[in-house]
Amino acid sequence: MAANFATKQLETVLGHDDKDRATHTDISNPVEKKMKALAWMAKNDVRLIEAGKPKIVEDHDAVVRVTGTTVCGSDVHLMHGVIQQIEKGDILGHEFVGVVESVGPAVTTLRPGERVVNSFVVSCGECRYCKQKLSTACERTNASALHEKLYGSRMGGIFGYSHFTGGFADGQAEYMRVPLADHNLMKLPHSILRMRRVTLFLADVLPTSYHAVDYTGVRQGDTVAVSGLGPIGLMACHWAMLKGAKRVIGIDNNERIEFARSKLDKLETINFSTLAKGDTLPGKIHQMVPGGVDVSIEASGGEYAKGYAHKLELWVGAEQDTSEMINECLMSTRKFGTVGIIGDYIGFTNHFNVGSLMERGIKLIGCGQAPVHKYWEDLLHMVEHGTVDPTMILTHRFRLDDIAKAYRLQAKRE
Repeated sequence: MAANFATKQLETVLGHDDKDRATHTDISNPVEKKMKALAWMAKNDVRLIEAGKPKIVEDHDAVVRVTGTTVCGSDVHLMHGVIQQIEKGDILGHEFVGVVESVGPAVTTLRPGERVVNSFVVSCGECRYCKQKLSTACERTNASALHEKLYGSRMGGIFGYSHFTGGFADGQAEYMRVPLADHNLMKLPHSILRMRRVTLFLADVLPTSYHAVDYTGVRQGDTVAVSGLGPIGLMACHWAMLKGAKRVIGIDNNERIEFARSKLDKLETINFSTLAKGDTLPGKIHQMVPGGVDVSIEASGGEYAKGYAHKLELWVGAEQDTSEMINECLMSTRKFGTVGIIGDYIGFTNHFNVGSLMERGIKLIGCGQAPVHKYWEDLLHMVEHGTVDPTMILTHRFRLDDIAKAYRLQAKRE
């Protein structure tokens, strides 16, 4: 939380850069009409509040009545206060489906009454990256000057993910304003409307998990290890199998292991909390796959320290992310293999094993936030034709009134 406060002050010093944005960022909803929305109020405090109902602000906006939303592991990072520039009252969530209520005069592809799913990424559709469908690299939807100073260049906006990524309110609410709606909403065809529970996952879970496997180059006959069996990790295991991986090993330390095994018959698993004293996760993987796996995917995130040293360093602010899981992935991977990071990492880390990376020729890939637009059409086709059924990850269904409870269950891996 100290880092969050400091980054807010630094953004003020650097000068918030909203010039040449494709849409206004950091906009709070108006207050003429009210709605229910889930907001961040303080560290570990998210609650349903009465907020302003959104309206058309710019000509390319649409307002959507939200019919379904969900809680992501990234949302839990926000609840914990580890994402920079989160502010009291920010409306959370970045994935939803709904019905178009109204559109601005510049919107050409959508009409009121149509059912849509959003992209969690806010993309302009016109910059050099968006034209390549690398929408998370959009250069015109994020005004955070700190983002550019910290990372070397600025990534695109993300719904409901703090002012570090544009300050856009999002869909854990009854209504949602979507800027650049023609580009950031996908109209759902009639053939898929009967599968409403499935369509929600086109917003984030399916593109993100597929991107993790596609971008790391999983191929026919590969051995793959996935660290973290939450929704993204579980779906990544599934995609690796569909890509033809010979063996897939899922890694976690709780009941998610049994859940994943019940969904994927051929999945091998490791519960690292039950390893014998002196044993290590990389050692266990080398026992199972002599020499190491071809591809490791880190799907946990940097806030979850294992050892006391990293727990202390995170607590005092000496680092923003632990390097433990990445180091384990490096050492579990064969020489000249590949490690991909799809879990959220925010800033600096200590004790990173750069020697293992360099000396053994490992290709380390920061997968980034998934470029949804690159995969949308293919994933929609796969869902329509039953190639993938993302409902395998479902365990609970909540009313909006109980969404704060869903956060707590997600944080406890339940």
